[in-house]
Amino acid sequence: MKKLLALMLAALMVVSMMTGCSKSGAQDDGAQEAAVEVTAEDKGTVTVWVAEAVVDFTKSQIEAFKAANPNYAGFTFNVEAVGEGDATNNMVTDVEGGADLFGFAQDQLARLVAAGAVAPVTGANLEAVKANNDAGSVGAATMGDVVYAYPMTSDNGYFLYYDKSVVTDPSTLEAILADCEKAGKGLYFQINSGWYQTAFFFGTGCKLEYTTDNEGNFSGSNITYDSPEGLAALKAMIALHKSPAFYNGSSVPEAANAAAVVSGTWDSGAAQDLFGENYATAKLPTFSVDGKTYQFSGFGGFKLIGVKPQTDAKKLQVVNALAAYLTSEEVQLARFNAVGWGPSNLNAQKDPAIANDPALSALAAQLAYTIPQGQYPDNYWTLATSLGDSVISKEYDNATDDQLNEVLKTFADTCRSYAQ
Repeated sequence: MKKLLALMLAALMVVSMMTGCSKSGAQDDGAQEAAVEVTAEDKGTVTVWVAEAVVDFTKSQIEAFKAANPNYAGFTFNVEAVGEGDATNNMVTDVEGGADLFGFAQDQLARLVAAGAVAPVTGANLEAVKANNDAGSVGAATMGDVVYAYPMTSDNGYFLYYDKSVVTDPSTLEAILADCEKAGKGLYFQINSGWYQTAFFFGTGCKLEYTTDNEGNFSGSNITYDSPEGLAALKAMIALHKSPAFYNGSSVPEAANAAAVVSGTWDSGAAQDLFGENYATAKLPTFSVDGKTYQFSGFGGFKLIGVKPQTDAKKLQVVNALAAYLTSEEVQLARFNAVGWGPSNLNAQKDPAIANDPALSALAAQLAYTIPQGQYPDNYWTLATSLGDSVISKEYDNATDDQLNEVLKTFADTCRSYAQ
C-alpha cells in the first residue's frame, strides 16, 4: 500500500502540472498538457461503480463524455451497479481491486481516506469543485484542508413542510406552535431520533464528532453536549414536547393531524397530497431558549464521487476528467431530470425546474445551516433514541438545570466511551 500511495503522489504531481495552471496562462496550458498527453492510442480500462438507479444514466453520459474527448478513445469504461454503502465497504477492503471511480455518501469519507482508497482533487478540478458547488457539499468532500471528492448531490437532509392555511409564519418555532395550537393541528418532529435530534444540539452550537483510525475504528471524539449549549438544546426539546401541538414523528403519510412536518425530499409527494393547494415548504425555523434565539441545524447529506489513487498518470487524468464531467452543471441537471437527485452545483440549483421545486429549495436553504454527517457508532443512535424517549415520557418535565446537566454529562461521557 505504501508503494501504491507513493506512486500515486508522484502521478498526482505530474497531473497537477497539467491541470493546475492559472486562468490567464494559455501558454502554460499547452506545456502542461504536453507533460501528460493522452492520445487515442493510449489504452486502459476504467471501472465505474454507481447506484443501480443511475447505471443507465451514467452509461449514456459516459458515451457523451467519450464523444467529446476522442483522445480517450482507447479507454474502455465498465459501469457496474454498486450502491454507495457497498462501494465504500468494497473499496476499504480491497483498494487495488476496487473501482477507479465510485459514488459514495459523505459519511464514508473518513474510512476511504484512512484506507488510501480516494485520491485528492487537485489543480483546475479542485478550483472548479470549490467555485461551482454549494459550501455544504464542498465541506462534505473535505478532510482537514484537503478536498478528496467531487460533489454530486445536495439532497439529503430535513426541512419544514407546512399547511399555509394554518401556519402563517414558518420562521419561528414559537409562531408555528401557536398557529398549530390555535387550529388544533400538529407539528410533527421526531425528537427520539439521533438524526433529527441534532437539529437542536447543533443549532445551539454543540459538537458531536468522531475520528477513526486506519482500520476504521473510532479512535477519538469531540463531544460538547455537557455544556450551556447542550442545556439550551435539551430545554428546547422539553419545551417542544410540552406543547399540545407536538407529535413525535417524521413520516408525512403517518401525520394524520399535521399542519407542519419536519421531513425530507422523499416525502414531497405525500406532503403535496396531504396539504393540497395549501402545500408549502421552508427551511427549519429558529427557536428561543431563556431569551436567546437559535437557528435549527442538523445533519446534511451529500453524494460524492471518488477517484481511486492510480500509478498511471494518464489513466489518472482520464478518471479525473470523467469525475469532473459526471459532476458538472450539465450532468447534475440531467441527473435531476432523469432520477430526481438534487444538484450540488450552484448554477444547476438556479435552473427553473430546481429553483421552483419547493422541497429542493427549502432543503437548499436549510443545508446552509447543517453539518455534513460523518461516521457515528451504532450505539450513539440507540443512546439518542433513549434521550428523546425520556423527554417524551415526561421524565424531565420538572427537572432543574443541575439535573439536566447531569443527564447531559452522562450522555456525553457515554458517547465518548464509544471511541475509547
